Amino acid sequence: MKTLFFIAAFYFLSPSPVPVKKQDANTTVDAQQVNKEKADTATLNGLWYLQPLLAADTAAGKIPFLQISLSASTFSGNTGCNNMRGGFTRTDTSFIFNKNIVTTKMLCTGYDEAAFIRSLQRTNGYKLENGELILLFNATELSRWTRKPAVQPKTNKA
Repeated sequence: MKTLFFIAAFYFLSPSPVPVKKQDANTTVDAQQVNKEKADTATLNGLWYLQPLLAADTAAGKIPFLQISLSASTFSGNTGCNNMRGGFTRTDTSFIFNKNIVTTKMLCTGYDEAAFIRSLQRTNGYKLENGELILLFNATELSRWTRKPAVQPKTNKA
């Protein structure tokens, strides 16, 4: 039982995405490189970084990101403070995060992580526009995501 606990703790506390090596015949390929090749501006699949609009979006010192796997209907990422994982349902026009988003439980002073999670859970649609993923609630834009992270936020931490 302790082993299972430690495996689960490692799984949720490890930074995502984790570079992993894939063996394919005579070649070793970095898994992040494979994700980049499959991820393009015409699909949801792959790694997306939040485009922060307010200082509060990065108050914990990190830029939130989503790693979306269309084949598994799952996502992982970071809220800007804690790692998160969950599932989703999708059609050509809808995208709905499952209500059971699992996160690590680090304290994030000055960051409203609950609001970030609520925003994800309100999502019911999306559009891809000019290389950006736009998450929507009906026709209202909730957030914008891009393939490249914005400049790393500065924090007042010593």
